[in-house]
Amino acid sequence: MRFLKPRIADPSPASPPVLGPLEITVMELLWERGESSVHDVVLKLARPLAYTTVMTTLDRLYKKGLLDRRKSERAFVYSPRLSRREWEHKPTGDFVAGFLAAPQTSGELLISCLVEAVGQQDEALLDELERKIRMKRKELYRRGKP
Repeated sequence: MRFLKPRIADPSPASPPVLGPLEITVMELLWERGESSVHDVVLKLARPLAYTTVMTTLDRLYKKGLLDRRKSERAFVYSPRLSRREWEHKPTGDFVAGFLAAPQTSGELLISCLVEAVGQQDEALLDELERKIRMKRKELYRRGKP
C-alpha cells in the first residue's frame, strides 16, 4: 500500500513548518496554558469554532511534530514539544548551523557580518554578544575543550 502516507511526520523536522493563523493561535494557547484537551482549547479560543475543527488542528500540529499527546480516558491531551523560546530560536539556529556547515570561509563571513550588523544596531547588544562568547569559552574550558 504505497499510496498511503505515513501517519506521523518526523518529530524533529529540519526547519519549523509554516503555521496557519489558527495553528498559531492554538500554539499560543498551549504555550500559555500547558497541557490541554481539545475541549479545553475550544473553551479558551476567542472565537467560537467547531470541536472537530480544533481537534483536526491539534492533530495536524501533532503530525507536524510540534505537539506531544497522551491518552487521558477517552480523549487526547496535548502539550507543546518546544517552548515558545525554542520555537522562535529554531529557524535562526538552523540557518547558522547550515551556514557553518559550508566551507571554512563561510564561518568567518558569518561572524564578520554578525558583528557588523549588531554593532550598527545596538552597542549594548554587542556587549551582550561579547559576554556570551566569554561564557561559552568558560563552559568549553570546563568540559576540557580549550
